[in-house]
Amino acid sequence: MNKERLQKILAKAGIASRRACEKIIEEGRVRVNGSVAKIGDSATAEDVITVDGKRIKPEKPVTLALNKPKGYVTTVKEKHGMRTVMELIPVKERVYPIGRLDKDTQGLLLFTNDGNLANKLMHPRYGVEKTYVAKLDKQLQKKEKKKLKEGILVEGRKVKARVRAENNIATITIHEGRKHIVKRLFAKIGYKVKNLKRIAIGPIKLKNLPLGKTRRLTEQEIKSLLAD
Repeated sequence: MNKERLQKILAKAGIASRRACEKIIEEGRVRVNGSVAKIGDSATAEDVITVDGKRIKPEKPVTLALNKPKGYVTTVKEKHGMRTVMELIPVKERVYPIGRLDKDTQGLLLFTNDGNLANKLMHPRYGVEKTYVAKLDKQLQKKEKKKLKEGILVEGRKVKARVRAENNIATITIHEGRKHIVKRLFAKIGYKVKNLKRIAIGPIKLKNLPLGKTRRLTEQEIKSLLAD
């Protein structure tokens, strides 16, 4: 039986992303055959692996696309009585959101129980493209589009964007995932975002997915995400 790094096994079982699983191991919450595990340990499918005393059961990988409506927060646990995106997820598998969308932002949000896929999409070094449609408070000028293309400094790091615009509607593609990054970019050049919708994550497009509904990604789509 082939051995595999423990954090990879946990991630595949849908516990969390691989990086988050490493932290769980470091906190001493994981045991293998009764012994507390440590970073660097490996295991096989025949080993008894527990997290917080509960034995993990490998789940079939599932990845969903949601057309998130406004008014929902991107969190797994209920937060101050607010509606969460998990209320919109109709599957029995334990999935979690990959990244986030602000409460007042709608559009494409992915969910998975595949920790390796989550890590690929969230880790900054992979620079997965995300595309948004933003309604601005005024028409976007050519000189401002040029500034976005050349890059704008946000908290000490330059962020470059591809932008197409017609009147006050801008389609913007970035490789960033920092909080409020689209709104902050436009604010830097004197614009306010009145409405924001994410329409693509890498090769995955929102297309005509109804608001508040989900669909399962195909095997080919998942392969394209991992290869992107």
